[in-house]
Amino acid sequence: MGKYIFKRFMAMLVTIWVITTLTFFLMHSIPGSPFNQERNTSESVRKNLEAHYHLDKPLYEQYFTYLKSIAQFDFGPSIKKPSQTVNDMLGRGFPVSFELGITALIIAIASGITLGVLAALKHNGVIDYIAMTIAVLGISIPNFVMATLLIQQFAVNWHLLPAATWASTKHMILPTAALATGPMAIIARLTRSNMLEVLTQDYIKMARAKGLSPVKIIIKHALRNALMPVVTILGTLTAGILTGSFVIEKIFAIPGMGKYFVDSINSRDYPVIMGTTVFYSVFLIIMLFVVDLAYGVLDPRIKLHKKE
Repeated sequence: MGKYIFKRFMAMLVTIWVITTLTFFLMHSIPGSPFNQERNTSESVRKNLEAHYHLDKPLYEQYFTYLKSIAQFDFGPSIKKPSQTVNDMLGRGFPVSFELGITALIIAIASGITLGVLAALKHNGVIDYIAMTIAVLGISIPNFVMATLLIQQFAVNWHLLPAATWASTKHMILPTAALATGPMAIIARLTRSNMLEVLTQDYIKMARAKGLSPVKIIIKHALRNALMPVVTILGTLTAGILTGSFVIEKIFAIPGMGKYFVDSINSRDYPVIMGTTVFYSVFLIIMLFVVDLAYGVLDPRIKLHKKE
């Protein structure tokens, strides 16, 4: 296990380096400068600003300077907001984005597994059709369209929930629901298909023959094995939820990382774009590593063996 963790850790470092390098050169491949949008800025002032942010140096020097700052977890100051650093923005925005994302993920997992299990147990019944209809709608409707529909119905037409900001539990309901619908649908369909397959296995028939209660058979024997494919896609779903939250945050005016990230793209604020990309990449790579380790917890048959 120690060797496996070490190899995965080294692979994580290489992946982060590749992402950092690609982000850096892709950003600098765009023609122009972040200061070109400043209409009232003279040529001399613009050159001084570029010198201050090291944008006048050769690209390779900028690259190695940036790698050094990344190694020190220092993403530098924002170009458009010089009084703030990228680290400050991450410190303010990421907790809000994380709260939104983790809440949506928990709701998606709980509701998706519940729908999938009920659909499998009531196969070809009314509950199965209703659950799968909800799942198809969840997959088909993008989260930003879902957000618009939820705002229109619950905030504008029915006046039940607030449409924007992040001030109370009520403010969390609509953005969380919009963000969780898609992953919930994927988990529900995957859980249903795997539960149907697991319920036909011989060890389930043996458990029934022994007289075990249906609840015990489902939870202890069937569900645990049916959840393995769900665990497999949790890393991808986490990435989708966290990056998808940028759009949701913009729609609901949530003060998370989405606000800074979208604004930085529009203004070509290099440090914010690259800092946010690297930070989220590290977070998601760690999540994928945790998912890999979770396999062994859910299924003891999965072991690490040396190749003969």
